[in-house]
Amino acid sequence: MKARFFTLVFIVLTAAAPAQAQKKPLDHSVYDGWQSVGESLLSNDGKWLVYTITPQEGDGRLVIRATSGDYAKEIPRGADATITEDGRFVIFLIHPFFKDSREARIRKRTPDQSPKDSLGWLELGTDHLVKMARVKSYKVAEKNGEWLAYLTEKLVPATPDSATRIRLLMARADSLARVADSLRHQVAEVEAKGWKAASAGSRGRGGATVGETQEEGTDLVLLNLHSGAERRFPLTSEYTLSAEGNTLIVETTSRNADSLSKAFVLWVNTANGKTDTVLRGFHDAKNYALDEAGAQLAFVAERDSVPKALVKFYRLWYYTPGMDSAIVRADAGSIAAALAASPNHPSPLPPTESKGFTVSSDFTNAFSKDGSRLYIGLAPIRTPKDTNLVDFETARLDVWNYNDDYLSPQQLVQANNELKRSYLAVLPKGESRLVPLGDADCETVIPGQEGNGRYALGMTSRPYRIQQQWEQSGLQKLYLIDMADGSRRPVQDKVRGGATLSPGGQYILWYDWKGRNWYTYSTASGKVNNITAGIRAPLYDEEDDHPDDPPPHGMMGWLEGDREVYIYDKYDIWQCDPEGRTPPECITRGVGRRQQLTFRTIRLDQEERRGREGRLLREDSAVHAGQVLLLTVFNQRDMSEGFVLHRLGSTFDADTTGGLTGAQSYNGFFKAKKAAVYGWLRGNFDKPYDVYVDRRQYSQINPQQKDYNWLTVELHHWKMLDGKQSEGLLYKPEDFDSTKKYPVIFYFYERDARTRYDYIAPQPVRASINIAYFVSNGYLVFDPDIYYKTGQPGEDAYNSVISAARYLSRFKWVDTTKMGLQGHSWGGYQVAYLVTRTHLFAAAEAGAPVANMTSAYGGIRWESGISRQFQYEKSQSRIGSTLWQRPDLYLKNSPLFRADKVTTPLLMMHNDADGAVPWYQGIEYFSALRRLGKKTWLIEYNGEGHGLTERRDRKDWSMRLSQFFGYYLKGERAPRWMVEGVPATLKGIDWGLTTE
Repeated sequence: MKARFFTLVFIVLTAAAPAQAQKKPLDHSVYDGWQSVGESLLSNDGKWLVYTITPQEGDGRLVIRATSGDYAKEIPRGADATITEDGRFVIFLIHPFFKDSREARIRKRTPDQSPKDSLGWLELGTDHLVKMARVKSYKVAEKNGEWLAYLTEKLVPATPDSATRIRLLMARADSLARVADSLRHQVAEVEAKGWKAASAGSRGRGGATVGETQEEGTDLVLLNLHSGAERRFPLTSEYTLSAEGNTLIVETTSRNADSLSKAFVLWVNTANGKTDTVLRGFHDAKNYALDEAGAQLAFVAERDSVPKALVKFYRLWYYTPGMDSAIVRADAGSIAAALAASPNHPSPLPPTESKGFTVSSDFTNAFSKDGSRLYIGLAPIRTPKDTNLVDFETARLDVWNYNDDYLSPQQLVQANNELKRSYLAVLPKGESRLVPLGDADCETVIPGQEGNGRYALGMTSRPYRIQQQWEQSGLQKLYLIDMADGSRRPVQDKVRGGATLSPGGQYILWYDWKGRNWYTYSTASGKVNNITAGIRAPLYDEEDDHPDDPPPHGMMGWLEGDREVYIYDKYDIWQCDPEGRTPPECITRGVGRRQQLTFRTIRLDQEERRGREGRLLREDSAVHAGQVLLLTVFNQRDMSEGFVLHRLGSTFDADTTGGLTGAQSYNGFFKAKKAAVYGWLRGNFDKPYDVYVDRRQYSQINPQQKDYNWLTVELHHWKMLDGKQSEGLLYKPEDFDSTKKYPVIFYFYERDARTRYDYIAPQPVRASINIAYFVSNGYLVFDPDIYYKTGQPGEDAYNSVISAARYLSRFKWVDTTKMGLQGHSWGGYQVAYLVTRTHLFAAAEAGAPVANMTSAYGGIRWESGISRQFQYEKSQSRIGSTLWQRPDLYLKNSPLFRADKVTTPLLMMHNDADGAVPWYQGIEYFSALRRLGKKTWLIEYNGEGHGLTERRDRKDWSMRLSQFFGYYLKGERAPRWMVEGVPATLKGIDWGLTTE
């Protein structure tokens, strides 16, 4: 009996073992909890690591680790962290609970009633954590670890119970009644003396309009992190902390309950606590700029007009300690005088600028690095709208003129930015003069040497704007501008993509797309130099197949002193003499091209990556001799990745490149500012991107992945129909069984093979299928690379995809009766075309497809307002001719004109706010297929653009994609939206997702 019992137990346990070991397929409920590592940063000395772990929806956490030792802290909901310059503290925000914020949205709480962020700071290496509730923002001195400033939220009074509220309201009503009686009596006495009441909107003390109030500021706290001493500034609306932490600028509002109170700008010396009043009594002040030393302040303010005036004339105010108050450095009058004396200002002025200029309130003022110059913006004075016009009696229209620089829709898209347009001018320190640098004929001005240099680079697209309608080539005319007087010297016409000024200001650098070489212009001699003529390797994208000049591979940067410039080819890095005298030298010694390894640099200094505030003056900083560079390495043969450290100026050791790449993917490199400590994110197709520092792994996100059937990926090669070779990625389930047959979805865009080792997180999709989800649920997914020729994009997709399908069909584990297609945008067009050319596929989904190139050619990309013509003549659609030159190519490549050949059931998604592909393209195709009796569906998400942004819509689309392919490729039951549809009368009531 006992033996029989043990035998039964053994049989049961043996039978249960496979079931226990089997992993689950992913479902749509897993998305919200799937995590990713957010911003990662190291302290300057490399001893502390801080990073965030964030779910797709829900509460994340901030992780604080010692890079040596076991110290670790986690801050629930922590985010937006900063480590102080001395490495003693980490400061961060703490977001509200996700559920509380969600509940506030459901209950339609006002912003003031909704949950707010808190502020926290932790002394690193200790348990000393401080939290402050309801904090709006914080700032830390970039170059001083001592000072923290934070602005609190407005306090929300506790809501009394109903009985208390009634008593308070009754008491308030009685009080107001008594006040009203008293005021009537006083008015009667005043009128008896012959005085009249002021009309509504008249001005009170200090220029303020009676009855108009602004939102009161809140408390600003200045905290010394070292001593714990703090100081509060009430009614603060804006604040700025200098990089050194020695100066705090505070803008306060008036108190609404006190008609005599005024707004102030204050200068606070943090060392001794002394506070000076910079300016008092103004309506609006903004754009505060401190110099690098925290010794000079500039800002714009206006104090003369009423708050709701149609036109406000701002002045540029300047202050430095020792002054009684701020002084005006620029206003409309001084600008007019400066423009009259300028050697470059166009005459007559363009119509939009004919009323002159004032100080821009939208420009970010900035001091040069050494503080000797102040850069401001000049704004054209615009004609205000006539408020006397009656709206319902006034025509509303847009005028399209063939002479306009931009098409009317593009003008409308750009109108807000155009109304805020500013032209650069400079105020030299210690001088009263203003030097205009830019204008309508030279709208882009980039000062050299972080504003310290003698010259600036000027650029304009004005002469070439009309032709951009069909070219979109970004042509620019270049100028060299002398900072002393604003005079400009023409440098080069028709430079595609513009140019850059070297860090030392000695050269202007650009790439000639037609000549396929890099050129410099010497600011000293005016000589133009071809600096890459000696490089035999192509400096352009050798594989580019658009009907246009191929783009360059780019440049790495400059050597300090402008002595050398570094240029990329496809694989290697070249050191070039900016004068073109010394032959170029390959600093990677040709290893890249010989081994098909692509080397690229990653700039790791955190100050270089983030830059300072006031990015007007940013220039790519130079590398210095002996600097250690981090070079990423990409293997073009097997798509593997890696990196190597190389000391600039030393011999590149070819032997060290062996085994540099592996089956992984890297991104998010970062480095300690003052130590040789490096960090990065690393993952691959089956490992999420975790954070590493000096090869030690610190995070381990998504442990739940081990419970799910994951994916593997293989790189395949095959011959296309034209005999040429292509490659693609085949994704298989982790539990792949070669004795079974699998349905296959072919997903494609252009070329994705280089993403072989990328991690694909399960998530609701914006447009295209989530490969991880489909593979986990028993599909194979194949992503073939597509190679194009001019004039036949549809057939080029056929050449690649059909050959890929035939190649895969050789394998017994492929169910050739259950193959599908899916693509979005350009991929959607190719799917729409392919179903007119083949009956090979059981189902297809085309997202935002162009169905009719003849109507799409003349259409508008509504998001930007630009014409679509360039896309067909020069870019992705690859027709290479105008519609009137080769109408046959437009007809041949348009799926609409072969709609009668379609037999494959086709699902489409095209949204009514698509700003890239006109919505009517999907409608044209759907209408044709519907008339022909073809099986077709069109999903339109209201208010969504080219790809879905709302998470609710992304979840919905993910379910519909899985249901559609599940029905046609796996024999699952069809949902009601496919069988019955969803009538407009049930919109928002029934989504048709059930199969009942």
